[in-house]
Amino acid sequence: MIKAVLFDLGGTLHTSSSPEGRDLWFAQRLISRLEDYGIRLDTTPELLAQRLRRNGEIYKHASEQDLRELPAARIWSEFYLAEYQIPQERLAPFAEELSFLYDYERVRVMRRPHLAQTMEQLHQMGLRLGVISNIISQSVVPHFLREYGIHSYMETVITSCETGIRKPSPEIFRLAERQLNLKPEELAYVGDTISRDVRGTRAAGWRLMIQIRNPGIAHRDVGLDPAVYRADYCIDDLAQIPGIIAGENGWPRI
Repeated sequence: MIKAVLFDLGGTLHTSSSPEGRDLWFAQRLISRLEDYGIRLDTTPELLAQRLRRNGEIYKHASEQDLRELPAARIWSEFYLAEYQIPQERLAPFAEELSFLYDYERVRVMRRPHLAQTMEQLHQMGLRLGVISNIISQSVVPHFLREYGIHSYMETVITSCETGIRKPSPEIFRLAERQLNLKPEELAYVGDTISRDVRGTRAAGWRLMIQIRNPGIAHRDVGLDPAVYRADYCIDDLAQIPGIIAGENGWPRI
Protein backbone atom coordinates (compact mmCIF):
# COMPACT_ATOMS: atom_id res chain seq x y z
CA MET A 1 0.00 0.00 0.00
CA ILE A 2 1.19 3.51 -0.81
CA LYS A 3 1.70 5.43 2.43
CA ALA A 4 3.51 8.56 1.23
CA VAL A 5 3.65 10.75 -1.86
CA LEU A 6 6.71 12.90 -2.53
CA PHE A 7 7.00 15.68 -5.08
CA ASP A 8 9.51 17.42 -7.25
CA LEU A 9 9.37 21.24 -7.02
CA GLY A 10 10.22 22.98 -10.30
CA GLY A 11 7.95 21.96 -13.15
CA THR A 12 5.78 19.94 -10.78
CA LEU A 13 4.45 22.13 -7.97
CA HIS A 14 5.06 25.15 -10.16
CA THR A 15 5.99 25.94 -13.74
CA SER A 16 8.28 28.68 -14.99
CA SER A 17 8.72 30.94 -17.98
CA SER A 18 11.18 33.62 -19.04
CA PRO A 19 9.35 36.63 -20.49
CA GLU A 20 11.26 38.85 -22.87
CA GLY A 21 13.75 40.98 -20.99
CA ARG A 22 13.65 38.91 -17.82
CA ASP A 23 17.23 37.70 -18.28
CA LEU A 24 18.53 41.27 -18.64
CA TRP A 25 16.55 42.40 -15.61
CA PHE A 26 18.00 39.57 -13.53
CA ALA A 27 21.55 40.24 -14.75
CA GLN A 28 21.25 43.86 -13.64
CA ARG A 29 19.80 42.71 -10.32
CA LEU A 30 22.81 40.45 -9.82
CA ILE A 31 25.29 43.18 -10.79
CA SER A 32 23.73 45.56 -8.29
CA ARG A 33 23.63 43.01 -5.49
CA LEU A 34 27.26 42.06 -5.98
CA GLU A 35 28.18 45.75 -5.85
CA ASP A 36 26.41 45.93 -2.47
CA TYR A 37 28.94 43.35 -1.28
CA GLY A 38 31.89 45.22 -2.76
CA ILE A 39 32.27 43.15 -5.93
CA ARG A 40 32.14 45.10 -9.17
CA LEU A 41 31.75 43.08 -12.34
CA ASP A 42 33.36 44.62 -15.39
CA THR A 43 30.46 43.69 -17.63
CA THR A 44 27.10 44.70 -19.07
CA PRO A 45 23.73 43.12 -18.27
CA GLU A 46 23.61 41.79 -21.84
CA LEU A 47 26.96 40.03 -21.55
CA LEU A 48 26.29 38.71 -18.05
CA ALA A 49 22.87 37.36 -19.11
CA GLN A 50 24.52 35.54 -22.00
CA ARG A 51 27.20 34.08 -19.74
CA LEU A 52 24.68 33.01 -17.10
CA ARG A 53 22.69 31.09 -19.71
CA ARG A 54 25.78 29.38 -21.10
CA ASN A 55 27.45 28.71 -17.76
CA GLY A 56 24.23 27.46 -16.24
CA GLU A 57 24.00 24.84 -18.98
CA ILE A 58 27.65 23.90 -18.47
CA TYR A 59 27.08 23.36 -14.76
CA LYS A 60 23.85 21.46 -15.34
CA HIS A 61 25.65 19.13 -17.77
CA ALA A 62 28.54 18.58 -15.33
CA SER A 63 26.23 17.88 -12.39
CA GLU A 64 24.15 15.48 -14.44
CA GLN A 65 27.27 13.47 -15.24
CA ASP A 66 28.34 12.81 -11.64
CA LEU A 67 24.92 13.40 -9.96
CA ARG A 68 26.52 15.62 -7.34
CA GLU A 69 25.60 19.16 -6.30
CA LEU A 70 28.49 21.48 -5.47
CA PRO A 71 28.42 23.99 -2.60
CA ALA A 72 26.92 27.31 -3.69
CA ALA A 73 30.16 29.26 -3.46
CA ARG A 74 31.87 26.84 -5.85
CA ILE A 75 28.95 26.94 -8.29
CA TRP A 76 29.13 30.72 -8.49
CA SER A 77 32.92 30.96 -8.54
CA GLU A 78 33.71 28.07 -10.90
CA PHE A 79 30.65 28.13 -13.17
CA TYR A 80 28.08 30.93 -13.14
CA LEU A 81 30.64 33.75 -12.72
CA ALA A 82 33.65 31.84 -14.03
CA GLU A 83 34.85 34.61 -16.39
CA TYR A 84 35.13 37.09 -13.52
CA GLN A 85 37.57 34.97 -11.47
CA ILE A 86 36.07 35.69 -8.06
CA PRO A 87 37.49 33.35 -5.38
CA GLN A 88 34.87 31.16 -3.74
CA GLU A 89 36.07 32.32 -0.32
CA ARG A 90 34.95 35.84 -1.21
CA LEU A 91 31.54 34.65 -2.42
CA ALA A 92 30.93 32.19 0.41
CA PRO A 93 29.33 34.64 2.92
CA PHE A 94 26.50 35.49 0.51
CA ALA A 95 26.51 32.62 -2.00
CA GLU A 96 23.25 31.27 -0.57
CA GLU A 97 21.61 34.64 -1.16
CA LEU A 98 22.78 34.63 -4.78
CA SER A 99 21.45 31.10 -5.19
CA PHE A 100 18.09 32.11 -3.73
CA LEU A 101 17.83 35.00 -6.17
CA TYR A 102 18.80 32.69 -9.04
CA ASP A 103 16.11 30.13 -8.18
CA TYR A 104 13.43 32.60 -7.11
CA GLU A 105 13.77 35.63 -9.39
CA ARG A 106 15.63 34.59 -12.56
CA VAL A 107 12.44 33.23 -14.17
CA ARG A 108 8.75 33.90 -13.61
CA VAL A 109 7.27 31.12 -11.48
CA MET A 110 3.59 30.17 -11.38
CA ARG A 111 2.16 27.63 -8.95
CA ARG A 112 0.19 24.77 -10.48
CA PRO A 113 -3.61 24.94 -10.29
CA HIS A 114 -5.23 23.04 -7.40
CA LEU A 115 -1.93 22.82 -5.51
CA ALA A 116 -3.13 23.53 -1.97
CA GLN A 117 -6.38 21.63 -2.47
CA THR A 118 -4.52 18.53 -3.65
CA MET A 119 -2.17 18.54 -0.66
CA GLU A 120 -5.08 18.95 1.73
CA GLN A 121 -6.94 16.08 0.10
CA LEU A 122 -3.92 13.76 0.22
CA HIS A 123 -3.37 14.72 3.86
CA GLN A 124 -7.00 13.97 4.68
CA MET A 125 -6.54 10.56 3.05
CA GLY A 126 -3.87 9.80 5.64
CA LEU A 127 -0.93 10.03 3.25
CA ARG A 128 2.42 11.41 4.32
CA LEU A 129 3.92 14.07 2.04
CA GLY A 130 7.31 15.45 1.17
CA VAL A 131 9.63 16.97 -1.44
CA ILE A 132 12.78 15.80 -3.21
CA SER A 133 14.28 18.57 -5.35
CA ASN A 134 17.39 19.30 -7.39
CA ILE A 135 18.08 22.92 -6.48
CA ILE A 136 21.09 25.11 -5.64
CA SER A 137 19.48 27.22 -2.89
CA GLN A 138 18.95 25.76 0.58
CA SER A 139 16.31 28.31 1.50
CA VAL A 140 14.18 28.58 -1.64
CA VAL A 141 12.19 25.31 -1.29
CA PRO A 142 10.96 26.11 2.24
CA HIS A 143 10.20 29.64 1.02
CA PHE A 144 8.05 28.38 -1.86
CA LEU A 145 6.25 25.89 0.38
CA ARG A 146 5.35 28.65 2.82
CA GLU A 147 4.36 30.99 -0.01
CA TYR A 148 2.03 28.33 -1.42
CA GLY A 149 0.56 27.56 2.02
CA ILE A 150 1.56 23.88 1.97
CA HIS A 151 4.64 23.78 4.22
CA SER A 152 2.74 22.24 7.12
CA TYR A 153 1.89 19.18 5.00
CA MET A 154 5.50 18.37 4.14
CA GLU A 155 6.98 15.88 6.58
CA THR A 156 10.31 15.73 4.79
CA VAL A 157 12.12 18.10 2.43
CA ILE A 158 15.26 16.75 0.78
CA THR A 159 17.31 18.92 -1.58
CA SER A 160 20.39 18.30 -3.67
CA CYS A 161 22.14 21.38 -2.26
CA GLU A 162 21.89 20.05 1.30
CA THR A 163 22.71 16.43 0.52
CA GLY A 164 25.18 16.93 -2.33
CA ILE A 165 23.22 14.29 -4.30
CA ARG A 166 21.14 14.94 -7.43
CA LYS A 167 18.32 13.01 -9.00
CA PRO A 168 18.20 10.57 -10.75
CA SER A 169 20.63 9.02 -8.26
CA PRO A 170 18.69 6.52 -6.13
CA GLU A 171 20.74 7.70 -3.15
CA ILE A 172 18.61 10.81 -2.68
CA PHE A 173 15.45 8.65 -2.72
CA ARG A 174 17.02 6.37 -0.10
CA LEU A 175 17.39 9.39 2.19
CA ALA A 176 13.63 9.96 1.97
CA GLU A 177 12.96 6.31 2.76
CA ARG A 178 15.10 6.54 5.90
CA GLN A 179 13.58 9.82 7.05
CA LEU A 180 10.05 8.46 6.64
CA ASN A 181 10.96 4.92 7.75
CA LEU A 182 9.13 3.53 4.74
CA LYS A 183 9.95 0.91 2.13
CA PRO A 184 10.19 1.58 -1.64
CA GLU A 185 6.94 -0.30 -2.23
CA GLU A 186 5.15 2.14 0.09
CA LEU A 187 6.22 5.29 -1.79
CA ALA A 188 5.03 7.29 -4.79
CA TYR A 189 6.80 10.16 -6.54
CA VAL A 190 5.43 12.96 -8.71
CA GLY A 191 7.73 14.78 -11.12
CA ASP A 192 7.84 16.27 -14.60
CA THR A 193 11.05 14.97 -16.23
CA ILE A 194 12.00 11.58 -17.59
CA SER A 195 15.72 12.30 -17.19
CA ARG A 196 15.58 13.03 -13.45
CA ASP A 197 12.22 12.02 -12.04
CA VAL A 198 11.12 8.93 -13.95
CA ARG A 199 14.65 7.51 -14.10
CA GLY A 200 15.28 8.27 -10.42
CA THR A 201 12.04 6.74 -9.20
CA ARG A 202 12.64 3.62 -11.28
CA ALA A 203 16.25 3.31 -10.09
CA ALA A 204 15.04 3.56 -6.49
CA GLY A 205 12.38 0.90 -7.07
CA TRP A 206 9.52 3.01 -5.73
CA ARG A 207 6.00 1.66 -6.05
CA LEU A 208 4.53 4.41 -8.23
CA MET A 209 5.77 7.13 -10.58
CA ILE A 210 3.37 9.87 -11.71
CA GLN A 211 4.64 12.23 -14.40
CA ILE A 212 2.96 15.61 -14.74
CA ARG A 213 3.29 17.03 -18.23
CA ASN A 214 5.46 20.11 -18.65
CA PRO A 215 6.16 21.06 -22.29
CA GLY A 216 8.75 23.58 -21.14
CA ILE A 217 11.25 20.84 -20.22
CA ALA A 218 10.90 18.57 -23.26
CA HIS A 219 14.45 19.49 -24.35
CA ARG A 220 15.81 17.98 -21.13
CA ASP A 221 14.52 14.55 -22.13
CA VAL A 222 15.77 14.45 -25.72
CA GLY A 223 17.26 11.06 -26.50
CA LEU A 224 15.45 9.23 -23.71
CA ASP A 225 12.96 6.64 -24.90
CA PRO A 226 9.66 7.09 -23.01
CA ALA A 227 8.93 3.44 -23.75
CA VAL A 228 11.97 2.49 -21.67
CA TYR A 229 11.52 5.06 -18.91
CA ARG A 230 7.77 4.98 -18.60
CA ALA A 231 5.76 6.59 -15.82
CA ASP A 232 2.86 4.64 -14.37
CA TYR A 233 0.60 7.62 -15.01
CA CYS A 234 0.92 10.83 -17.02
CA ILE A 235 -1.29 13.65 -15.79
CA ASP A 236 -2.01 17.30 -16.60
CA ASP A 237 -3.35 18.45 -13.23
CA LEU A 238 -2.28 17.80 -9.64
CA ALA A 239 -5.96 17.27 -8.80
CA GLN A 240 -5.76 13.88 -10.54
CA ILE A 241 -3.35 12.48 -7.94
CA PRO A 242 -5.74 11.65 -5.06
CA GLY A 243 -7.89 9.50 -7.35
CA ILE A 244 -4.84 7.66 -8.66
CA ILE A 245 -3.57 6.89 -5.17
CA ALA A 246 -7.01 5.80 -4.02
CA GLY A 247 -7.28 3.45 -6.99
CA GLU A 248 -3.81 1.98 -6.43
CA ASN A 249 -4.59 1.36 -2.76
CA GLY A 250 -7.99 -0.14 -3.48
CA TRP A 251 -9.78 2.66 -1.69
CA PRO A 252 -13.09 4.17 -2.87
CA ARG A 253 -12.43 6.45 -5.85
CA ILE A 254 -12.23 10.15 -5.06
